[in-house]
Amino acid sequence: MAKQKVAMLTAGGLAPCLSSAVGGLIERYSDVAPDAELIAYKSGYQGVLLGDRIQISKEMRQKAPLLHRFGGSPIGNSRVKLTNAADCVKRGLVKEGENPLRVAAERLADDGVTILHTIGGDDTNTTAADLAAYLAANNYDLTVVGLPKTVDNDVVPIRQSLGAWTAAEVGAHFFDNVSNEQSAAPRTLVIHEVMGRHCGWLTAATARAYLSRTKNYEYVDGMMMNAGLKSINAVYLPEMAFDLQAEAERLKEIMDKTGHATVFVSEGACLDAIVAEREAAGETIKRDAFGHVKIDTINVGGWFQKQFANLVNAERSLVQKSGYFARSAPANADDLRLIHSMVDLAVESALNKVSGVTGHDEGQDGKLRTIEFPRIKGGKAFDLSTRWFAEVMDTIGQKYQEA
Repeated sequence: MAKQKVAMLTAGGLAPCLSSAVGGLIERYSDVAPDAELIAYKSGYQGVLLGDRIQISKEMRQKAPLLHRFGGSPIGNSRVKLTNAADCVKRGLVKEGENPLRVAAERLADDGVTILHTIGGDDTNTTAADLAAYLAANNYDLTVVGLPKTVDNDVVPIRQSLGAWTAAEVGAHFFDNVSNEQSAAPRTLVIHEVMGRHCGWLTAATARAYLSRTKNYEYVDGMMMNAGLKSINAVYLPEMAFDLQAEAERLKEIMDKTGHATVFVSEGACLDAIVAEREAAGETIKRDAFGHVKIDTINVGGWFQKQFANLVNAERSLVQKSGYFARSAPANADDLRLIHSMVDLAVESALNKVSGVTGHDEGQDGKLRTIEFPRIKGGKAFDLSTRWFAEVMDTIGQKYQEA
């Protein structure tokens, strides 16, 4: 086999898998293809366009296991869409009139790259698909194998994205502390905003992890710190329809009885309605290079706070967001196992010249395989009929229906 030159990049938002996936790729190639040259492009596709890269040295290979201890990305991230030439020009990544796909392809060719690993969500990997198609059409032999990263767990047709399990567990840890704010003042409304633009999986899974974490706590009988104070009273997801007035009345009854109310809300819940409301008021909504609303500018949790605080007669209300805390964590044991299996397959596929994205394919009974790029899409909805979600909602005592 000819000597390989392997490049890797991470892109999009952070997730608790990036550092470990980079470390895993370095370890795996060191084991099965020790002669392969390894580089990493800094800050995702931006590094490809600018030729900004890290040479993976012998010392880096030896210390690669340390990367499993960290969150974030050891090679940096960015959101760059290679088919959005105007945005690339605006950011100074290419010159006016240049085709970013061609610039990226020529960079890879000039660098002698034979294998490219992209670690990211649907945007990262669909951009990889665009790049792979351009390269193939221009007779450049490059194998591109992606690893699916997203805390939302919303990539079609992949059963479980890297980092999502950890984000749910860490989000539960975050809220275990925040929930104690219920003891700070009478009639407190606490809203926990969780990441998830189109998919409610992470919000639901975080609620599940929080209930599991707290269910066996012991309390001092007769004091205010009790199971009720640590409970969840409502969960709102993008996939759910609900009557705002009826929910406000239900939460007010809880507030009247217990003196507090706790709500988990996905950052994508009611997003379309909020954006339409703001645009109707003449506001310009900011969007990224992929056309997505910059969701951190919307403040969905604040919108829910505004709707509910007066309706439930809260004397104090606050919104707490676990997103950055959760997505920046190092991978937990469950994700480390998933990363290991997907990395091994990614390296095997790359060396066998099979392009695609590794994952458990829901279209093939959950088989772990390298899924064809054209089948990769974002925005997979959370299935509200999932058994464990029904158990969560039974515990909370909230009725729900699909949007």
